[in-house]
Amino acid sequence: MPTTESAEFLKQELNKIEKWEKDQKGLWFWEKIGRIPFAILDKLTPKFIQDKIGIALDELGSYIQTGGQYLISEKTIFKKFKLENEVTSLEQVQQLPLLKMDETAEELRNSRKRVATIQGATTGFGGIFTLAIDIPVLLGLSLKVLQEIALCYGYDPKEKSERIFIVKCLQFTSSDVVGKKAILEDLTNFSSEAKNNRIISQLQGWREVVMTYRDNFGWKKLFQLVPIAGVVFGAFINRSSIQDVAETGIMLYRKRRILERMHQKEGLGEA
Repeated sequence: MPTTESAEFLKQELNKIEKWEKDQKGLWFWEKIGRIPFAILDKLTPKFIQDKIGIALDELGSYIQTGGQYLISEKTIFKKFKLENEVTSLEQVQQLPLLKMDETAEELRNSRKRVATIQGATTGFGGIFTLAIDIPVLLGLSLKVLQEIALCYGYDPKEKSERIFIVKCLQFTSSDVVGKKAILEDLTNFSSEAKNNRIISQLQGWREVVMTYRDNFGWKKLFQLVPIAGVVFGAFINRSSIQDVAETGIMLYRKRRILERMHQKEGLGEA
């Protein structure tokens, strides 16, 4: 069943996303050098923290394969939609107006930013010792918010292909300008079988995703190693990290939904 949104409206919204994509291809100077100090952090990091990072790597691999401990409940997200009639299935979500999807996704983004702020402040209090907790927790929160956004736009994280898309969104957030361009090319026609097969092949090296994600902390995490002062930096870093992850998820899932609706209208012969 086609939505009532016009082809012109969908095209305008797609143009906004494409403009955002172009903006992502620029890289701030501090991001270019942000990974350098991490080599120092790596040498200073105790083995138990390295072990925690290893666990995060294993958990991401498990997430791609089975969903692991990070899969969330659909019903919780369906209740977030402010509608007269209760939403009970993904099929219903897929027929909702785009603006209603955006509204719910935005509400979730703001909610998860607050959670990340509190979590970052809490783990920042203990300096290097609580940093071991922070990395896997932030990774888990990032995966969960991307799943929530997927559901807001009518996509099912229980499907392996969607979990791959989610990990690619996570990778996009922490990639440099070259990486962002490559990932955008991969995700442009994600629904096609050929593209899916290629992405699955690329993610055989999924450990690189977490290593890139970890390295993105760079010098910012060095500040969090200082007890007490780490509260401020931890809160800011985690809040901004979830903000970036959620924004990426909203833009890329929104683009998929818009393109699918445009294709539906073309199939019906609408100008």
